[in-house]
Amino acid sequence: MSTTGPRTEEFKVSGSNLKAKLKEIIRKGTVRRVVIKNAQGRTVLDIPLTAGILGAALLPFWAAVGGIAALASDYTIVVEHTETGLTKK
Repeated sequence: MSTTGPRTEEFKVSGSNLKAKLKEIIRKGTVRRVVIKNAQGRTVLDIPLTAGILGAALLPFWAAVGGIAALASDYTIVVEHTETGLTKK
């Protein structure tokens, strides 16, 4: 058996779809960290999320996302998922 590290995914979205895609990703519940990068590859938002974060605790996050979405048109969302635990070889 071996442990696996965090798994990451990348999604390319337009500014108008940024918030909807983030909501979809966070609803899955295995997200540990979200990084939003602009079209030039620079990080504009890097937020660690914990499993217990809910409702009002996300308000500052959504405010930041709304502000970022208004600034440019293309973004890359890098999602780091929680560790999957032990796997059998």
